[in-house]
Amino acid sequence: MDIKKLLKTLNLHQTAYVNFDLKNPKNGEYMLCVFHLVPEKKLNILQAAAEVAAESSTGTNFKVNTETPFSRNLNALIYQIDLKRNLVWIAYPWRLFDRRGNVQNILTYVVGNVLGMGSIVALKLLDVWFPPTMLEQYDGPSYTLDDMRKYLKVYDRPILGTIIKPKMGLTSAEYAEVCYDFWIGGGDFVKNDEPQADQDFCPYDKMVENVKEAMDKAVKKTGKKKVHSFNVSAPDYDTMIKRCELIKNAGFEKGSYAFLIDGITAGWMAVQTLRRKYPDVFIHFHRAMHGAFTRPENPIGFTVLVLSKFARLAGASGIHTGTAGVGKMKGSPEEDIVAAHNILHLKDKGYFFEQEWAKIPEKDKDMMHLVHRDLTHHVIFQDDSWRGVKKCCPIISGGLNPTLLKPFIDIMGTMDFITTMGAGVHAHPKGTQEGATALVQACESYKKKIDIHKYAKTHKELAEAIKFFEKNKKEVKSSNSENS
Repeated sequence: MDIKKLLKTLNLHQTAYVNFDLKNPKNGEYMLCVFHLVPEKKLNILQAAAEVAAESSTGTNFKVNTETPFSRNLNALIYQIDLKRNLVWIAYPWRLFDRRGNVQNILTYVVGNVLGMGSIVALKLLDVWFPPTMLEQYDGPSYTLDDMRKYLKVYDRPILGTIIKPKMGLTSAEYAEVCYDFWIGGGDFVKNDEPQADQDFCPYDKMVENVKEAMDKAVKKTGKKKVHSFNVSAPDYDTMIKRCELIKNAGFEKGSYAFLIDGITAGWMAVQTLRRKYPDVFIHFHRAMHGAFTRPENPIGFTVLVLSKFARLAGASGIHTGTAGVGKMKGSPEEDIVAAHNILHLKDKGYFFEQEWAKIPEKDKDMMHLVHRDLTHHVIFQDDSWRGVKKCCPIISGGLNPTLLKPFIDIMGTMDFITTMGAGVHAHPKGTQEGATALVQACESYKKKIDIHKYAKTHKELAEAIKFFEKNKKEVKSSNSENS
């Protein structure tokens, strides 16, 4: 069935949410979305799409007598459709959304009730485009990767980090000891694992106190700054802020701590609260539970790209974007690298839209200059943040180890990220300190363009890491082969 025939199947209510003659959807009035949509059997794709547009903007399943001429101007509009690929483009008047930067409100519209509609079998938000006029209403990041680099004095490589393992069960003293070992081994950045909170065996206040002591000692011993990311996710607002204030008042140097928030489980309001209350702190968005929405085989939800773009809009300094198939987590280069580049760059291509994170016209000479500076890896938006939304840092974790650093950098195409290796550091045969040193040496070999095996001949920690992880990789492959 072609478009003309599909249009004739719409009822009066559905017709109000379709406009294939919409002039210039990128005129600044609309936020644009592309969905993959499969209708249930009773409806065709355009009928189902119209119901989605209605439910995600002004309407319900029937035309109501209470609508007004003004309310009709806020209808979401289907303006393009691809019948072969079951793709639907919908334009949302962004005046629908709660003013002054409420990201959870947008998501309530576009991936809220619609994901539970009976008229769809599959509905996945694949890409989103924010107009400059809308971007001005939202915070975006404040403290960025550039600020962290300046604090650490690390400019020409990834930020080398770890997740403390085991993820649970260490006392506060044991936890701090592992932090110390990683830092004196040469690492930069340590994070709480996302479930760590205020467990009885590792009280939060004691953990913070011990980490502060361990950091001070490591900085004194190495002469280099260090950073720790504390999970401040909590059961309520007051407890979250209490944890932030505990860290802030513990004597840490400004720049040496970050606030980790489990953005999906804690909620977007928690993310934006941290961004607004602590603009001088790196806000670390952990995406625990994202797979329920983002995995490619899931027909309902949204993509990693969409999640990451909304995290940047909300003001996250960094968000986990996956290992692009190099590590253990589900995710391909197309998914993870596209997402990473879209949150890192001022201008980049998504699946369907080229997003410019600019608040000023794209043809403005200052804007064109900023895009050029960004592409040549210069720091931007330091003293002109009114012109655009600052970068959000890709944070890479999940099954990486020193032998996989180069393969990931090659796929990533940049060293602007934080890597947080867990077992990739702590499983080193000689321990965490040597595991950190092996990671540093792997990074050195990449920068010097020396093969990692050749470099390992004069760097024993790296040699032991290669021997361990390559043997482990072979054993895992052998086990999988035997069980297949």
